[in-house]
Amino acid sequence: MFQNILARLKGMFAKMGLIKEINNVSQLAAVQESERQYNRIEIWKSLYHGRLAQLYDSPFHETKWMSVDGTHHKRWRATMGMPKVVAQEMAKLVFNEKCVINISVSGNDSIEEQLNKILENSHFHKLFQGKLETMFAMGGLVIKPYYKDGSIHFSFVTADCFLPVQSTNDHIEAGVFLNVTRKGKKFYTLLEWHTWDGPTYVITNELYESDTEGSLGHKVSLSILYPDIEPETRIENLTHPLFVYIKPNLANNFDLDSPLGISIYANAIDTLKSLDVAFDSFQREFILGKKRIMVPQQALRTVVDPATGQMVRYFDVEDEVFKAYADTDNEDKIQDISVELRVQEHIDAINALLNILASQLGFSAGTFAFTGGASVATATQVISENSQTFRTKNSHETVIEAGLKELVHVLVEMMVLYGELSSIPDEIDVTVDFDDSIAEDRIQNANFYMTLVAAELMPKVEAIRRIFDLTEEQAQEWLDRIKQENSQPVPQMMESFLSTAETSIRNVNSTGR
Repeated sequence: MFQNILARLKGMFAKMGLIKEINNVSQLAAVQESERQYNRIEIWKSLYHGRLAQLYDSPFHETKWMSVDGTHHKRWRATMGMPKVVAQEMAKLVFNEKCVINISVSGNDSIEEQLNKILENSHFHKLFQGKLETMFAMGGLVIKPYYKDGSIHFSFVTADCFLPVQSTNDHIEAGVFLNVTRKGKKFYTLLEWHTWDGPTYVITNELYESDTEGSLGHKVSLSILYPDIEPETRIENLTHPLFVYIKPNLANNFDLDSPLGISIYANAIDTLKSLDVAFDSFQREFILGKKRIMVPQQALRTVVDPATGQMVRYFDVEDEVFKAYADTDNEDKIQDISVELRVQEHIDAINALLNILASQLGFSAGTFAFTGGASVATATQVISENSQTFRTKNSHETVIEAGLKELVHVLVEMMVLYGELSSIPDEIDVTVDFDDSIAEDRIQNANFYMTLVAAELMPKVEAIRRIFDLTEEQAQEWLDRIKQENSQPVPQMMESFLSTAETSIRNVNSTGR
């Protein structure tokens, strides 16, 4: 539905005058994204949902065949749903409930508390993992904070509902958000434009009405659905757009100039189709290879039961196991024509394809298995058994951490905008601890940094900061508290601290908490 609107939106700008500033065709160059990109997003979205009828005019999950009597049939091919599985698995690995966003504002603890309260009250950690799943599936995610009822909340916008209109290098500076709703027999599309007019940030809202789903229709008054929304809002003194675009850490090999990301399975479509073909064949093996017994036609005739006088048959004609045949030479012969099921062959083929898929997506071979296993069970296995998975996870964490840092800065600008802060602090330090409860890895890291400290190759504060992924200010506070609580010399104190940390991590790992 959104794809149809997006595909037509670019060509309709000049004709419909969606923004007053757009007056001629040359000004449409700001709209950089092609229709093909959103066609791809629609394909990734359909696969994530579970079924895709056709791919570039070729059958995918909708398959057709002709029976021996010449009748044409079509059906939906069975699917393993792997796009959903791989997106969910990667999201769980990258961001879980133990992830901590550390915010440090030099000399102002109250701002830290306010920011943490915004994240806590909006249940950001709980929502973000699920939204990351759609990001990995569709290639992008926009986080758009908004102010309502005296506090800041978050709106998560999927890739198919956002169109960038201005970008520098790989950073999106302006865009339009789409929101489609239905009221009665009418379809309404809200276009929310975030653009720049020189140093001024401009938010423009426009509502369109259509009788047809997927069509933009004609412009109508905002008061029909959104009486509280202003048609235009101009904001001064902003340094960042009031949204953050996050995408998987993958190069867009379909459109090299596009700032938009791609799905983690964008280059594995053929493998996904082969998997579903193999799985469908595995399922059909039990349907087509069910037990069949051939019986003579005369065995299906009715005879009179001498005891009751009722007409009965030797075989139940409603039982689909039995098939009749006419053979005058073997009138009394009953034949079992059941075939041997090719179960193991199908399992081997599916597992081979799963390994190919894992390799294409950056998972280690064996991450997914059709029998006797599942996806990554614990974070420790990611380190000890699936090193390729771990490297891929870290790669995605790099861009996600950068996006979360951007988000914190946007929140600070909004706090200033709505009077909760007098000015933007000079220094805001944000780090993200993607805690996987990997005790073995944490211990190795602690020992590594302890060795560097002992050799006087790293400051103690820096060692604490890296071990626990804290900000520099938080690490210094830790070290100061340790000095106050422990009268031992600093080198022994550091060794004792690391030993205690190692023991705590082991205890957490053993209890599973």
